[in-house]
Amino acid sequence: MPRDDLTPYWNTNVARHRDVLAAVPRGCGDALDVGCGDGLLARKLTAAARRVTGVDSSPEMIARARAHTAARPGLTFVEGDFLTARLPAAGYDFTCSVTALHHMDVEAALLRMRALLRPGGTLVVVGLARDASPTDWAARIAAAPVVKVTKLVRRAQSPEGMPVHDPQLSYGQIRATARQLLPGMRYRRHVLRRYSVIWRKPPP
Repeated sequence: MPRDDLTPYWNTNVARHRDVLAAVPRGCGDALDVGCGDGLLARKLTAAARRVTGVDSSPEMIARARAHTAARPGLTFVEGDFLTARLPAAGYDFTCSVTALHHMDVEAALLRMRALLRPGGTLVVVGLARDASPTDWAARIAAAPVVKVTKLVRRAQSPEGMPVHDPQLSYGQIRATARQLLPGMRYRRHVLRRYSVIWRKPPP
């Protein structure tokens, strides 16, 4: 049963929230959650950043997110396409995205997330990719029992109406693209069928 609006449900995206929150730089002023959905991660980010903005193209998801902002004055939501939404250039100390990158042009989205980040800021992406190589499929098959049991035990569920889209890029393509656009980034593939990229923008 949910304890409050920060623990309403669990799924394989929520499982990575702890890693995202751990990467928020100390003294973070402004944070941006790209593809914020119903605002769950954005609400959690208010404990680590003074001001948090969530952006999502789904009117239904943004409406749900805004329904929980009353007790958090530093939290705002923007409805619109992240690639064209009006957001301040180099305006954030932390930018993140959880399983939203594959809904967009990956290269364009990473470039914009990078541009919106202040020097010295941190970018975190948790994403979903396509299994393509023998190594990908071997990892998926090996993890399948763990994924199945974990979802069953944790009673995995997602918000009703959450947009779903199949990833087009493979894990290898994602890693190569991130390496090119975010030099020095750290990449990791997780058991619960997600990957993560963490990058710190060089200071001035």
